Amino acid sequence: MRAKFNLAFAALAIGTLGTLAVFAQNFDNVQVNVQKAQGNVYMILGAGGNVVVQAGSEGVLVVDTQFAGMSTKLLAAIRTISQGPLRYIINTHSHSDHVGGNENFKKAGATIAGGNVTLDIGDAAQGAQIISHINAYKRMSTRVNGQYPVPTGGWPTSTFIGDDKKLYFNGEGVHIIHQAAAHTDGDSMIFFRKSDVIAAGDIFFTDAYPRIDLEAGGNVQGIVAGLNKIVDLCIPVYGQEGGTMVIPGHGRLSDVGDVINYREMVTIVRDRVQDMVKKNMTLEQVKAAKPTKDYDPVYTNPPAGFIPADAFVEAVYRSLKK
Repeated sequence: MRAKFNLAFAALAIGTLGTLAVFAQNFDNVQVNVQKAQGNVYMILGAGGNVVVQAGSEGVLVVDTQFAGMSTKLLAAIRTISQGPLRYIINTHSHSDHVGGNENFKKAGATIAGGNVTLDIGDAAQGAQIISHINAYKRMSTRVNGQYPVPTGGWPTSTFIGDDKKLYFNGEGVHIIHQAAAHTDGDSMIFFRKSDVIAAGDIFFTDAYPRIDLEAGGNVQGIVAGLNKIVDLCIPVYGQEGGTMVIPGHGRLSDVGDVINYREMVTIVRDRVQDMVKKNMTLEQVKAAKPTKDYDPVYTNPPAGFIPADAFVEAVYRSLKK
């Protein structure tokens, strides 16, 4: 499974601040892998962020849609889980490796309106409902160098302002929780309450340093706060193995123990850099001190480790200097 995950990053380049730039999108050889999390919830690995699927008698809800070029494969994979109509798409944030397939997924679905399903799913105004925090919508719909980051047909059709939005679908509560200024300023994690599964988005990875998108309002303090929130929501079984399952933005299916380990790493690196900032060390001096050195074997080894240690340190430094 991990090999398939890492294939996703053959088409990605990482800038000095962790900015993700897609320079090639040939997905012909990418395989998808479907894994059941628990309850009604599944995760699909392919190219880009993990896709989360909740399926039941009312239809299908999807969290994130990867790249547009992956849509055919992903929709086929979803059909191995359920033949029900695709009703909802929830975006954890605005980056293209999580929302690039929005328009294709929307066209493949049907919105529930007033208790009835719309019939003309080919109409651009119809299709599945796309939900995100208002800040994620703004990131998708604001021109950059004269172009929209996401095609207009893939923009969210329903947004929320504030801390959360709640749905009841397929017999369980679906709690969409906004985490301010973390990976971006529009992050959401999704808690499937009956299935006891959390889709964490890019607040949590398993084998890479966090990508803190400063230009999109990200901040290391929000990453730590988001990880704390995930830990608070989780209920482990004895010994912290099992219980609430957590699906990361990138990486393997996890439990609360994995999140605690990741939170410890981010918190320790943050505190080390904070101490250096207090000593008025420059960015180059902080990098030279290698505050991530003892974690690099875990979080920078290929074929994972797609956020360089220096890029993570720089993002932490700039977050704290703000």
